[in-house]
Amino acid sequence: MTQPSVILATASYDHTIRFWEAKSGRCYRTIQYPESQVNRLEITPDKRYLAAAGNPHIRLFDVNSTSPQPVMSYDSHTSNVMAVGFQCDGKWMYSGSEDGTVKIWDLRAPGCQREYESRAAVNTVVLHPNQTELISGDQNGNIRVWDLTANSCSCELVPEVDTAVRSLTVMWDGSLVVAANNKGTCYVWRLLRGTQTMTNFEPLHKLQAHDGYILKCLLSPEFCEPQRYLATASSDSTVKIWNVDGFTLEKTLVGHQRWVWDCVFSVDGAYLITASSDTTARLWSMSTGEDIRVYQGHHKATVCCALHDGAESTTA
Repeated sequence: MTQPSVILATASYDHTIRFWEAKSGRCYRTIQYPESQVNRLEITPDKRYLAAAGNPHIRLFDVNSTSPQPVMSYDSHTSNVMAVGFQCDGKWMYSGSEDGTVKIWDLRAPGCQREYESRAAVNTVVLHPNQTELISGDQNGNIRVWDLTANSCSCELVPEVDTAVRSLTVMWDGSLVVAANNKGTCYVWRLLRGTQTMTNFEPLHKLQAHDGYILKCLLSPEFCEPQRYLATASSDSTVKIWNVDGFTLEKTLVGHQRWVWDCVFSVDGAYLITASSDTTARLWSMSTGEDIRVYQGHHKATVCCALHDGAESTTA
C-alpha cells in the first residue's frame, strides 16, 4: 500500500477511526474500535503510526497497513485518556488522563516510563518546543509545567479557580502559551526563560472568545509565518480565527451544525480541519474562511482529527 503524502484521520462516538483522502473527501480505510470511544488522535512525526487515545488504553495503528489490529497497546492509565502526543523525533509519547496522571512512554518498549500526579482529571497536555517540558491543564483549573530533566513539577498556575482548562497550545517557537477554558475564555501568556531552564509565565492577554465552552485552542505552525493565528473551536458550533498580533478576530468559520471538538492546521497554516458533533469533519480555507471539503461517513459525533501533511521527520 503506497503511503499517501497527506494523512488525515478522524474518530467518532460510532467506535470507528476513518482515514480520508484529504482532497477528494473519500474514506479509504475504517478501523473498528469497539471497546471504547476515541478521545484523541495523533500521528507520529515519521507518519508511520496513528495513536488513538481511548478509555483507558492508547492503541498504536500502522498507517500503511490494512490490518484492523493495533501494533501496540499502552495500558497503565485507569480512566479516559484525553491527551496524547509525540516528542519531535518520535522516540517517546506522552499522555494525560482523567485518572489524574501525565505519563511518558518509550515507543520501543512496553510499559510506562514516567508518571506525574496532577491530582485532578487531566484534559490537555502539550509538549514545549524545547522538548524538555510538558504543560498540562486539568478539570480543577490548574496548569502545571513538568520539567522532564529535573523530573518534577516546576511551575503551577490557576488562571480561573474551579474552571476546567480544556485545551492548551504553545507557539512553535516557544514564545506564547494559550489556555482555553469552559467559560469560553482564553488566557495568553508570554513564556520567558528564567536564569535556570525553567519557563516563566508572563500574563499577556485575556480573550473572551466564545459564550460556550472552548473545546480546542490551537496556535498556527511555523510555516504560516509571518502570520500568526489562534484557532478556537467551540460548543457554539463555530471556530474563530484570531490574529495573535493584538488578538483581534480575523474570521468566524460557520458551517458545522453542532459542537466543534477538535481542529488541526495544515503544515503551512493555509487550511484548517475541524471535527464536529454533527458527524462531519471539514476542511477550511484560511484565506477565505469557507469550507472547501466535507468528510462524511461517521454515524455519530466526530470528536477528534489528526493531520500530517508535512515532510516526515525521521530520526537521524
